[in-house]
Amino acid sequence: MTIRGSCLCGTVRYQIEGPFAGAGHCHCSMCQKAHGAAFATWGFVDPEDFRWKAGKAAVTAYPSSPGRERLFCSKCGSPVAAMHNGKVSEVVLGSVDGDPGVRPREHIFMESNACWHTITDELPQFERWPPGLGPM
Repeated sequence: MTIRGSCLCGTVRYQIEGPFAGAGHCHCSMCQKAHGAAFATWGFVDPEDFRWKAGKAAVTAYPSSPGRERLFCSKCGSPVAAMHNGKVSEVVLGSVDGDPGVRPREHIFMESNACWHTITDELPQFERWPPGLGPM
């Protein structure tokens, strides 16, 4: 299975060889600000499966928290991925070209949920991290 993705302007392109390990909606205040939305939807990847296909020089990293960098296109500003300890382990699901083959499984960091957004699905909701998970 090959998954491809890109930024809004198409300068940055990536490829993932293998399926996503899962996906989830993050409602933390950093995701809200970085994406300009009520939440960000992330797909979790094996870092060994991720490859930049074009535009790596246009990728800019912002260190948003210890060990984590948010990656975006320096030309169009699109968020595309996140690195944990120097390796890409998450991609913004909205940057995937086509069906990512995975669906979000939860809402996390509900303690920061945007007051103007109402969740209408039945996915589990967690104030912070789901049990057994934590910062990567």
